[in-house]
Amino acid sequence: MMRLKRALAAVFWLAVWQAAAMLIDNDILLASPVQTVMRLFELAGDANFWGAAWFSFARISIGFLSGVVCGVLLAACAYRFGTVRTLLEPLVRVAKTVPVASFVIIALVWISSRELSVLISFLMVLPVIYTSTLEGITHTDRGLLQMSQVFGISAPRKILYIYLPCVSPYFISACTVSLGLCWKAGVAAEVIGIPTGSLGEKLYESKLYLDTPGLFAYTALIVLISIVFEKLVLYLLGACERCVLNAYKKPFKKL
Repeated sequence: MMRLKRALAAVFWLAVWQAAAMLIDNDILLASPVQTVMRLFELAGDANFWGAAWFSFARISIGFLSGVVCGVLLAACAYRFGTVRTLLEPLVRVAKTVPVASFVIIALVWISSRELSVLISFLMVLPVIYTSTLEGITHTDRGLLQMSQVFGISAPRKILYIYLPCVSPYFISACTVSLGLCWKAGVAAEVIGIPTGSLGEKLYESKLYLDTPGLFAYTALIVLISIVFEKLVLYLLGACERCVLNAYKKPFKKL
């Protein structure tokens, strides 16, 4: 029933979009859904279309994964060492508040525009993962930690059976937020830096040549890729979470 409601909602807004396009009757101002789909299929026959999709997907994915790994490692260090937490706090605040455009302009002074989306995606993901993971570690059940000390449970088992189940909800929630942020910021960085062969360059060219159907088609492609990537990442995280929770249910006497 919920899927049907979502489908009907999507159909409703597509109908509104189509009606607005017919009312305006100017594809430069607003391309219709039909024009967008037709343009998307037209572009799909061009090798450069898929090359741009792979260019952006690979770099934004690398930025996301790097941000996740570094965020988790820094959160663990910050929990273990108070000095690290104190030193990182102002940097995390800066990363959260500074506009993406400022990061992009500063980064273009240091690195090539081709690697810009990697850095910007990384900077958007890192503070979210770090903050949520640290919050999860901090809220780990103290009773279980005391029990682990009483029974002399080793550090690896303590991480697997105590910390991971407590941290996983915070971590998965952070990843869900970060997935959207990294794609928005990564593509925005490409639009500003205009690296050759990227989706950002294609968006900029579509705007430059008043190719509104193409602009909408590339936007639709970005949305589709980000949705697929998000579903894949969340599926893998869900599978890992189930494994962790199954391990968590094991009696401590078996450890």
